[in-house]
Amino acid sequence: MVLKTLGPQTAADLDKELMSEDGGFTIDQLMELAGLSVAEAAYKVHPPSSGKNILIACGPGNNGGDGLVAARHLHHFGYTPKIYYPKPTNQPIFTNLQKQLHHLHIPFVSSPEDFDSELKSTDLIIDALFGFSFKPPVREPFDKVLSSIISSKVPVLAVDTPSSWDVESGPPSDEFVGHDFMPEYLISLTAAKPSVKFFKGKRHFIGGRFLSQDVANKYGLDVPDYQGVDQIAEVEVGAPVEKL
Repeated sequence: MVLKTLGPQTAADLDKELMSEDGGFTIDQLMELAGLSVAEAAYKVHPPSSGKNILIACGPGNNGGDGLVAARHLHHFGYTPKIYYPKPTNQPIFTNLQKQLHHLHIPFVSSPEDFDSELKSTDLIIDALFGFSFKPPVREPFDKVLSSIISSKVPVLAVDTPSSWDVESGPPSDEFVGHDFMPEYLISLTAAKPSVKFFKGKRHFIGGRFLSQDVANKYGLDVPDYQGVDQIAEVEVGAPVEKL
């Protein structure tokens, strides 16, 4: 099986088409479906019986929004999520997601020092810092956070692409923070990104069960073989990659 991947411009074009008047989706819908996929991937790799404490590191963009959505679902799945969200985005979609989490009494970690402290009792980390538009290097305060994640040795589920990685060329050179970051798990949203060819973790999922066959055909994508009510489909780690 050849894994078809979307570069950053093509992925942005696809998102734009989905949210066009003809596409019919809103950013809220896509973020909700993406975050649900992230939560389901976390459940697959680390069921509550293996430990309920999940620490979610959220960045300022849509990737961070996916993490906020995932936190809500994980709470309802029986986990005890905590959020680190150092640079909240002041837009209604993000402020509303935060309100939803506050109503569920899901705590927000306030500082890098508190983040380090939480790592000591965390069973799984969700890396929702940066999405497919990120360009290295990692800047403050996220550089310290990522260094703490790497040194903690706690299993990590990365959302779309591991933070610090360029979506095309993968991990940064060894002079930058994150050059040695290799999460155990990866959830690619809508489709895998080209940097997946550098992923050598344990499990890889495709999530975001909303593409029509017509749109998939237009972009040359294969719709994953989702089973039953699953929002994710597991794919082979190390499969050959084709950039579309």
